[in-house]
Amino acid sequence: MKIFAETERLILRELLPSDDKGMFELDSDKDVHKFLGNKPVENIQQSRDVIEFVRQQYIINGIGRWAVIEKKTNDFLGWAGLKLVKEETNNHSNFFDIGYRLIKKHWGKGFATESATASLDYGFKILQLETIYGAAESDHKASRKILEKIGLNYIETYDRETTPTDWFKITRQNCIDKKIYL
Repeated sequence: MKIFAETERLILRELLPSDDKGMFELDSDKDVHKFLGNKPVENIQQSRDVIEFVRQQYIINGIGRWAVIEKKTNDFLGWAGLKLVKEETNNHSNFFDIGYRLIKKHWGKGFATESATASLDYGFKILQLETIYGAAESDHKASRKILEKIGLNYIETYDRETTPTDWFKITRQNCIDKKIYL
């Protein structure tokens, strides 16, 4: 099992097949999927397929979303991290996207911000990336707040499958200027 990052409260590690129950709890919740197209998974096999897909991203791209584990309880909280997006999104392709998704009972405790901060740190220090992007539906105020809190700058709003979505980015130079992550 590979650990990519640790924070005061969290371990960010590779997703494992044994995370299937946690992934199912996460992705079968309609509230979690409110701003994700309202398509929660319907069975645990779908969660297993997602885990396998992410594990293939580790092999093919060298990066993919990570399991977020609370150190104190060893509980699976959800996932976070960077993903290489190869398909075109908002006129960009082959870019690194930051993301996070937590089981509802863990919302509002700062875990998304903490794991996203560690993800940016990994991206700039370990991967030596120049730019990291993020996106959140315009109505998803909590996710937008996290992106802004960790230093991403709002760039524009675009339509993602007819849904207004806000596009954010942070650059290595932004981090140098703000004395963060580097």
